Amino acid sequence: MKEVIAIVKPFLAERVLEALKLAPLEACTVREVKGYGRQKSYLDEYGTSEYSLAFLPKVEIQLWVDDSRVDEVVEKILEVACTGRIGDGKVFILPAMEHVIGSKTA
Repeated sequence: MKEVIAIVKPFLAERVLEALKLAPLEACTVREVKGYGRQKSYLDEYGTSEYSLAFLPKVEIQLWVDDSRVDEVVEKILEVACTGRIGDGKVFILPAMEHVIGSKTA
C-alpha cells in the first residue's frame, strides 16, 4: 500500500476529488494548508532577513492506495491539477503500513 499526498491549489481541489471519486482508494483525508515552494517572490523583506508574510493557501489531499493502482491515481491527479504555472503543487508517494486501531494481533 502507498500513501499519496497531493498538495493542490484550492480552486482545483474539488475537481481532483471528483476525478478520484471512482478511483480505487482505501481511504482519503482532505485539509486546508498554507505554504510556499519555489515561488520565492511571494516572500517579503523584513529588515535584513526574509519574513514570510504571504504563505499561499493550498489543499492537501491524502490518499491510501493499493500498490497496483498508484500510477492510475497519480495520473488522474496530474491530469486535473496541472495548469503549467508555478505553484500548481506537489505529489508525494510514500510507503504505508496499515494497522487498525483496536485490533488485536496474535
